[in-house]
Amino acid sequence: MSFENLGLSRELLIAIKKLGFNTPTEIQKISIPEIMEGKDIIGESSTGSGKTLAFGCGIVGQVIPKGGLQALVLTPTRELAEQVKESLRQISSQKSLKIIPVYGGVSINQQIKDIPKAQVVIATPGRLMDHLQRGTIDLSNIKILVLDEADRMLDMGFLEDVERIIMKCPTNRQTLFFSATISRDIKRLANKYMIKPTSVTAEKMVDPDKLKQVYYDIPRNMKLSLLVHLLQTENSDLAMIFCNTRNTTDYVVKNLRANNIRAIAIHGGLTQNKRLKNIKQFNDAKAGILVCTDVAARGLHIDNVSHIYNYDISNDSNDYVHRIGRTARAGESGKVINLLTERDYNNFTKILDTYPSFTIENVKKPYLKKITAIITDNEKNSQDRKKYPPKSKNHSQRRNSSRNYYKNN
Repeated sequence: MSFENLGLSRELLIAIKKLGFNTPTEIQKISIPEIMEGKDIIGESSTGSGKTLAFGCGIVGQVIPKGGLQALVLTPTRELAEQVKESLRQISSQKSLKIIPVYGGVSINQQIKDIPKAQVVIATPGRLMDHLQRGTIDLSNIKILVLDEADRMLDMGFLEDVERIIMKCPTNRQTLFFSATISRDIKRLANKYMIKPTSVTAEKMVDPDKLKQVYYDIPRNMKLSLLVHLLQTENSDLAMIFCNTRNTTDYVVKNLRANNIRAIAIHGGLTQNKRLKNIKQFNDAKAGILVCTDVAARGLHIDNVSHIYNYDISNDSNDYVHRIGRTARAGESGKVINLLTERDYNNFTKILDTYPSFTIENVKKPYLKKITAIITDNEKNSQDRKKYPPKSKNHSQRRNSSRNYYKNN
C-alpha cells in the first residue's frame, strides 16, 4: 500500500514525498483513512511509529490558512511539543499554516502575541491552562483536538487540566487520542468526550528477536564504575542512560565527562534552550550518550539507539517498556543493560512479574577498576535529605509533590 491509496490530497502527497516517505507505517495505514473521514480515533502505538504524520494529515486536511485557531495538539512535554511543531510545519509545507508551540519555561509574552495569528497550537496542558485563565487563547473554533502521548499526560497528573481544556473546545469537533498504552483513564475520557471512537492498534515496532536484555547485580558503590567500564567496552552507536531523578542524571553526566566519555543530559531542571540544544547534539551524533529521566525523554523520536542503560530501574513497569522500546527497531539489533543494586530489587521484581515473557539474562560482573565519584551539589543535598528526612506530608501535599516531580523531570 502507498500513500496514494489513503485518500490524501495532492498537497499532502507532495509534502510527504518531499519528506522522503514512500510507504506508510502500520499505524498510518489503519488510521489515516479513518482520520480523513473525520472520525474520532483512539490509536495505540509507540513512539516512532509514525503517528504524528497520521494526525498531521488530519490537521492539514481540515485547517484553513488565516482562519483563526482551528487545531490543538496537547503533549506532555516541551520537547515533544517542539518535535510535533517541526513535523507539522513539514507536513503543511504546501499550505502555509501558522503553527506555534505553547509551553512553559519560556516567556509567555511572545506566545500571547503569536496565538492570535495561529491556526494550529501544540501545547503542554500547564501553560495552556495559564493562557485560558488569562483569556489569551480562544478554543471555541477548534475543529480537531489531538492528545499525543495521552497515557503519559495522565501519569503526570494532568487529568483535571486535560478535562478542563477539552470542555473549552466545541463538542462538534474531531478528537484523536494517541497513546503507547490505553489505560482505564483514557477509556473513561474517550467514553466521556469522544463520539463513537474507532480503536486502532499498531504492533510494537521493537523486534523481540533483535533485542537482548541483561542485568548486572552489583554493590551500589560499584555502579558508576560498571557503567563507565561498559560504555568504554561495549560496541555501540547511540546510547541512552535512564535515571529516576534529575539529581542522579546530573551526577552521572558529570562523572562520565570526568572519565572522558561524551555525555549530555535532558531533564526538567535545564532551561528550554539548553534542552533543545542537547537533543539536537544527540540527534546529530555530536554526543553519543544521552542521560535522561523518563519524563524529559518521553515522546522524543531518536533513531539509531543501539544500547539502553537503566542506571536506575524504573519505578513503573510501563516506563521500563517505554525505555527499552527505543532500541531494536526497523530490523536493527539492540541491547538493554540493567544495573541492579539492592535498592532496585523491588522495582525489578515488579517488571518481571508484570512481563513474564521477558528474558533478562544475569551477567557476571567483570573485573572493575574502582572510580572515585564526583558528588554534585544536588546529589550531596539529596543524600543529606535522606539522612535527615522532613516531616511527613498530608495527602494533598503528597499529590502536589508527585505532580511537580513529573513536571520538572
